[in-house]
Amino acid sequence: MAHTRVVKVAAVQAAPVSFDLDKSLEKLVRLVREAAAGGADLIVFPEAFLSAYPWRYAFDATIGAREPRGREWYAKYYDSAVAVPSPAVDIISKAAKSHRVYIQVGIIEKDGGTLYCTALLVGRDGSVLLKHRKLIPTAIERLVWGRGAGDGLGVVQTDIGKIGTLICWENYMPAARMALYQQGVEIYLAPNADDLPSWVASMQHIAKEGRCFVVSVNSTCKVSDFPTDYPPFTPDHHDRKPDGSRWEAEDIVNHGGSFIVGPLGVPLTEPVWDKEEIIFADLKLSEVTESRLDFDPVGSYARPDVFTLTVNTKPGTNVNFTT
Repeated sequence: MAHTRVVKVAAVQAAPVSFDLDKSLEKLVRLVREAAAGGADLIVFPEAFLSAYPWRYAFDATIGAREPRGREWYAKYYDSAVAVPSPAVDIISKAAKSHRVYIQVGIIEKDGGTLYCTALLVGRDGSVLLKHRKLIPTAIERLVWGRGAGDGLGVVQTDIGKIGTLICWENYMPAARMALYQQGVEIYLAPNADDLPSWVASMQHIAKEGRCFVVSVNSTCKVSDFPTDYPPFTPDHHDRKPDGSRWEAEDIVNHGGSFIVGPLGVPLTEPVWDKEEIIFADLKLSEVTESRLDFDPVGSYARPDVFTLTVNTKPGTNVNFTT
């Protein structure tokens, strides 16, 4: 039976070659090869791995004003983003198919003139199984990323279990979590850019609340992972480290903290900090059923007569043409 099998997952804590799509794709292919050689069935990459999380940069925007340099960097960001479909997606699909693995990767997706923070799940056969756009970008992310819609709020049935995903602080949206729970998510993927200690507790809570495995995967990156002229890290920019000193090439910008949690909220691996690493864990899917003996958030511990939730799964299309 499918639920008696053990699934090996790999959380890839690594930095992209920021703002360089081709080199980031080369790194992805290499890391997929390494994870597959380690026996992974499912390989999960961080938020915005293709090809940049724009750490510490507000694209020279302030209330009431935008500067030319910020527009130029937005264009660079757009050029390093991924259209779906595209040759970049074909490379991801080829990697999945050649190693017979599932790959989920965080991409900056370009569609029209807008960028979206997207999680792309690709199957063993290379097909795109799920495209989920982050519903609410956080803080200054809202300047450069658009909002996702309910059409990507899905859970996919696969031969290794039911897979769903929410990105970073979407995981703090109770209704979004409930939407995944209702669809029976068993392997809950949480790509993120949050290296705060409190995030660890959040992931354990979600695993225990949803009675599912949670794969929390963040990047770890240094100043040197960005172009040398990336504004926040240039000597004349006002941005500084927390101690007030200037950024240096080897300074760590994001500390990581990726780890994997079981369906009772107990970590299967410890968080990894300040280094690139592929984190493996074996998921015994029968533990999902076992964990629901005393709690099921959308079953035995639900009160649909008191609480209800409606999810609009229509795409976020602004203009519809009819004849």
